[in-house]
Amino acid sequence: MERDVSNFSLLVLIVFVMIPFTISYFYQLGLKKDILWSSIRGAIQLFLIGLILTYLFNLKPLIGIPIMLSVMITIATFHARKKGKELPNVFMTVLVGLITIEIIVLALWLSFDMVSFTPEEIIPMSGMVIGNSMVAMGLSLERMKSEFETNHGKILAALSLGATPKQASHLTVRRTLNAALIPNIDQLKTIGLVQLPGMMTGLILGGIEPIVAIKYQLVISISIFSSVSLSAIIVSMVMYRFFYNQNMQLVDFQKIKNG
Repeated sequence: MERDVSNFSLLVLIVFVMIPFTISYFYQLGLKKDILWSSIRGAIQLFLIGLILTYLFNLKPLIGIPIMLSVMITIATFHARKKGKELPNVFMTVLVGLITIEIIVLALWLSFDMVSFTPEEIIPMSGMVIGNSMVAMGLSLERMKSEFETNHGKILAALSLGATPKQASHLTVRRTLNAALIPNIDQLKTIGLVQLPGMMTGLILGGIEPIVAIKYQLVISISIFSSVSLSAIIVSMVMYRFFYNQNMQLVDFQKIKNG
């Protein structure tokens, strides 16, 4: 697909931005500034990343790929940790988790020749994996805090009956994992039926045969699904421990929220 989108056509997209802006104005949602700022910021970020990728694609793979992946993982870590900033060691847990997941995914891709070790393939596909893992970790942290706060009494009762923190937290961890995995399960069920996934659509627009595009889409879709699962497991199995003190007593959630 060699045709380009003109600058004037991009400006016309402001019409689509004005739809949620108008809704926010009439229903007094208080989102007008957020809608405008996020739209402007998103456009600027995309153009900047386009310039950066153009530069990185011209570097040797062993230089360009690690640089971009490091930036992606670092930004994703800072963003995901905001959902659980009251908890100790959340930054290192998220950082190590994202690095581990990316190493596992890259190892599988390269070992079975699913993708080539080139910036054009590794960086965009890794970005999708890291981005979805970041969302899953943030969602898991948020859901876990909510579950511990809601089930505070039940957990205390279980501990008083002799349950270990792991046993008392079993239901909380299970609900956290469900919350993180169900959206991706539903999305995987309807893939290709309700929507044509982004990667597949991009490849088709780029002139790739649909069957080849579908194969690449399957690689990234299954990789994302596995990465999201690992992300939720890592956060859930590590972070629940910090809701208890050294005497295996449940910590007051308000104290955790207050740091």
